[in-house]
Amino acid sequence: MSQTHRHRRTPALATLLLPLSLLAGCAATETAIAKRDLTVQTKMTDSIFLQPVRPSERTVFVEVRNTSDKPDFDIAGAIEQKLTASGYMLTSDPTVARFMLQANILQAGRSAQTAAERAYEGGFGSVLTGGALGAGVGYGIGKAGGADALLITLGALIGAGLATAADASVSDVTYSVITDIQVSERAAPGEIVSQSDIQDNDQGSTGTAYQSSATTTDWKRYRTRVVAVANQANLEWEEAAPQIVDGMTRSIAGIF
Repeated sequence: MSQTHRHRRTPALATLLLPLSLLAGCAATETAIAKRDLTVQTKMTDSIFLQPVRPSERTVFVEVRNTSDKPDFDIAGAIEQKLTASGYMLTSDPTVARFMLQANILQAGRSAQTAAERAYEGGFGSVLTGGALGAGVGYGIGKAGGADALLITLGALIGAGLATAADASVSDVTYSVITDIQVSERAAPGEIVSQSDIQDNDQGSTGTAYQSSATTTDWKRYRTRVVAVANQANLEWEEAAPQIVDGMTRSIAGIF
């Protein structure tokens, strides 16, 4: 390639990089403005209605498990505090409780907004899917050849680097907590409750195995899923977690 030909490529590269750098900067600025305030949303998939009882019967057994990758994330204390504030007495003996509240924290931490929405739509017991974050930009280089293709590819790579640098300072961050809830209400004297369970055991490519059982029980059981999502530019988990705990436990304790 001649010296003159190489010089003609330099303005072309500069022309390509200028709008890329401007776009990267604009995107980061827009994110910082639009996401400057912390927003926390908590949603419950299914409403649960319990029979009113007199104050002396407001006893509840609380059991919270955490099978997420954040074992230190705790909502039990906040749930118990809100229940006692509402006039309920806590008991460690389920045989004397009028109500049982059982919860399992399935996921806690950073996720994609769409992944949290899918978990909510799936409802209690549904499988959680991956929440990878990312976006891509496609460049049409199929018709370009030789130095032109190399130039466009180089520009795309540098442009991606500019976008990465901009996103490093301003990032749209979402944290979510997904919890499955089972509330049990003791049946009234003389009331018989029949319970049937069908479990779908996915066997991968070999098929599906179903397991069913039927029994009579003293408990009426209700199930739901609670999903809490926090979103803000450059949000840190330490800042999001207390807000998520408050929203989620308020929703769960509000069942009673």
